[in-house]
Amino acid sequence: MTDGDGDADVHTTAHAGDGGPAIRRLADWDGADLADLAGRYGTPLYVADLDRVRENCARLDAAFPDAEVAYAVKAHTGRAVLDTVREAGLDAECASAGEVERALDAGFPGDRVRYTAVNPPDRDLDYVVDAWREHPELTVVAGAADTVDRLSARGFDGRIAVRANPGVGAGHHEKVRTGANAKFGVPIDRAADLAVAAARDFGMDLVGVHAHAGSGISGDDLSAHRELVRRMGDLARELADRGLDLEFVDVGGGFGVPYREDEPPLDLAAVAEATREALGDVDATLAIEPGRYVVADASVLLTRINTIKHAAGTAVVGVDAGMTTLARPALYDAYHAIRNLGSGGEPAESASGDAAGDDRGPLPVAEREGTPVTVAGPICESGDVLCEDRPLARPRRGELLAVGNAGAYGYEMASTYNSRPRPAEVVLTDGRARLARRRESLADITDTEEDQ
Repeated sequence: MTDGDGDADVHTTAHAGDGGPAIRRLADWDGADLADLAGRYGTPLYVADLDRVRENCARLDAAFPDAEVAYAVKAHTGRAVLDTVREAGLDAECASAGEVERALDAGFPGDRVRYTAVNPPDRDLDYVVDAWREHPELTVVAGAADTVDRLSARGFDGRIAVRANPGVGAGHHEKVRTGANAKFGVPIDRAADLAVAAARDFGMDLVGVHAHAGSGISGDDLSAHRELVRRMGDLARELADRGLDLEFVDVGGGFGVPYREDEPPLDLAAVAEATREALGDVDATLAIEPGRYVVADASVLLTRINTIKHAAGTAVVGVDAGMTTLARPALYDAYHAIRNLGSGGEPAESASGDAAGDDRGPLPVAEREGTPVTVAGPICESGDVLCEDRPLARPRRGELLAVGNAGAYGYEMASTYNSRPRPAEVVLTDGRARLARRRESLADITDTEEDQ
C-alpha cells in the first residue's frame, strides 16, 4: 500500500484473456489488502475490482459469440464500471433517463445505448427524445401503447423496439420476477399489433422485440427462461410473416450468481445453448442484457464492528453498515457471505470479551471457532440486519467484516435514510487502488434543502 491520498498497490488476480474463473468467492479476496483499504479509506467501504468486471464481460462474449450483449446499467452505474464495460465491448441497456445520460457521458455511442422505458415520467421521455435527436442511432424500447403515443407526440420517429410480457417469469425473489408481472411490457398476444402500429401508423423504425424474465436466474429456472425465449421467437416469426424484419430479439438478462458458498456457478454455456435452441430460426440477432452477472462478484463491502452484546439468546454484532448501505438483505431476504478479517493487527478488547463471551484473549481469526451471530446495522429498523444466526469466526469490537457479492445493486441501492451519508467506493485495476466515489458528508445530504 502507498501512503497519502494517491493510488494504492493491491494484489489482484486478473484473467481477462480467458474470462477467469466462473465465480469469485469471498474467500478469494486478499484479506490483508482489504484491511489495508479499510484503514486507508474508512468504513463502510465498497471495493470494486475492475479486472474482475473485464473477466465477466469476456466470459459472456465467449458464451454468446453471435449475440448483442448489453450491460444492464442499473446493476451498477459507477463511471469506472461503465468505462470498463464499454472498453470490454458491451453495449448499455438503460432503465431511466439518468442511466442514459450516464452511459452517454461514459462514452457509449448512441448505437450502443438502449433505453427500456417502464412507465416513463414525462421528464424522462423529454430527455431521451432530446438525446435521440443528438444520437439518432439510440434505441427506445416501449412497453405500452401509451409510451408509443407519448413518444410520437414528442416527434420521435426513430429506432424502437416493443417490450412484450410473455406471461412467464423467473428470478431469485418474487419482487424481481418481471416476465409475468403486468407492470412490464405489452401482453404478448397484443405485442405484434403494437409493433405493426409503431412502424406503419406512427412511422417509427421498428428494430426489435424485447422481454425479460427476471433477475438472478439460476440453473433451476432454465425451464421458465427457455419458455420465455420460445415465445419471443414465435413473436419474431409472426412479425416476419406480417412483413416486418427485425434486427434483434432481446430476451433480457438476469443471469444469476451463487451468493451462498455451497452453490455452484451458473453453467453459462448451457444457458447460451438452451437460449439459442429455444429461440429457433429467426432472421434477427439474439440480444441479452446481463447486469448482475457482470458486477456482482467483482465487489465486496467492508464494515467495522462497533458493538457486541448478548440478548434474547443471541449474540448481536453491531457494525457501521446497514440497510442504507446494502439494501438487499432487508428488501429481498438476500444472503451475502460474510467473513471476519480481524483488525489488521491485535483485536480490540471489550469489557465482555468477544461475541461468544470468550475471555481467553485475542486469538488470531483463523484460530477462532465459529459462533452463530446476528450482524446488525445502525439503522432504527428491526429489518436492519445483514445476517441472522450466521456462524462467524468469533468477532471482537473493532474488527473488520467483508460482505461478498456486493457489486450488483449494492451501492446502487444505497440511501440516506436516517440522514446517513452514503459510503465511499474504491476501484482496483492492474494492481492499483483508487478512490472512485468519495464518502458523502451530512452537508451533501442537506445541500438540496432550501433555507427558510
